[in-house]
Amino acid sequence: MSEQVMAGVEGGLEGALDAVLQEDRLAGLEGEVAALRSALLVQRRPVLDGVKGSAEDPARAAFVDRYLRQGLDAGVELKSLSGASGATGGYALPREIDGIIDATLKAISPIRAIANVVRTGTAGYRKLVTAGGVVSGWASETGARGETATPTFNEIVPPSGELYANPAASQAMLDDAQFDVEGWLAGEIAREFAVAEGAAFVSGNGVNKPRGFLTYTATSEADGVRAFGSLQYVATGSAGGFGGNGADRLIDLIQSLRAPYRQGASFVMNSATLAAIRKMKTTDGAFLWQPSMSAGQPAMLLGYPVVEAEDMPDMAADSLSIAFGNFQAGYVVAERGETSILRDPFSNKPFVHFYAVKRIGGGVANSEAIKLMKFAAS
Repeated sequence: MSEQVMAGVEGGLEGALDAVLQEDRLAGLEGEVAALRSALLVQRRPVLDGVKGSAEDPARAAFVDRYLRQGLDAGVELKSLSGASGATGGYALPREIDGIIDATLKAISPIRAIANVVRTGTAGYRKLVTAGGVVSGWASETGARGETATPTFNEIVPPSGELYANPAASQAMLDDAQFDVEGWLAGEIAREFAVAEGAAFVSGNGVNKPRGFLTYTATSEADGVRAFGSLQYVATGSAGGFGGNGADRLIDLIQSLRAPYRQGASFVMNSATLAAIRKMKTTDGAFLWQPSMSAGQPAMLLGYPVVEAEDMPDMAADSLSIAFGNFQAGYVVAERGETSILRDPFSNKPFVHFYAVKRIGGGVANSEAIKLMKFAAS
């Protein structure tokens, strides 16, 4: 065989070998990229109960893989909400799921988003509110000082109850490793909790649940005159409507709230009432309602944000369909920090129920910080 032929054969073998090595290198790089992508996804995933690391951490595996999916004892220490443990007392949800629930509730429960939310470590919550300030007086440099009046303290005890949800999933869904049991559970609980607490914060009767601000005594008496704990309303002048000039009635409602509370105040009404207000115009043709200029920001009415709460009543004779006030100062939501969960695979076979419960209370803390509009002649 000639030298040229030999060189050609050797060149072909070297080219083939280079091609094989190149494919191996590419395969190795693809494997490294896939591993890196997997590691980054694991790092981006929220950690359970403060545990750092990957999805193989003992806390995550114990709660999700053993308890939620299989119903086995967690095998690690998880804080219990009651004195019992295991299947009797349930386990406190890890911080990851609790965080998802809180974020979702704030997004879809309107009153929670503007109220004063207080975390408690016990079943009850109490707050002291003074009626009137400390009386002061004037005196000369050496003049006698008499005793001034002492303020009256009123104790606020928001009624509370246990809010529960009981979503179900089939065991086949839980056995599927691709099924996001954490995300599903948090979403189901958040939606069910939001519907129940949204109605309770507005019109709850206070029996084993929060007391809604619309259930307090409403009177036309101004601040400093009416009884403690009662709310002031401003009448529209017409039963079931705004009367001659709705803009004037809304301005009266705003000005009935003292200036310190108007900083951070909001309108609260349902979509039907807002639809009527959105059609109102000033004498020069400008709309009173102004749409939001950026995502995530509320629309404005006469310079104040509007919060849509579908649990507010529609406009009707003698209805209290609009509230205006500083709910951060006027309404308090007291809740325990943990949500407990109990896995029940027996009551409704072949479905597995997840009974979640959280203690929540609510009530008016400062009756001067919330005003109501009554659709009545007086």
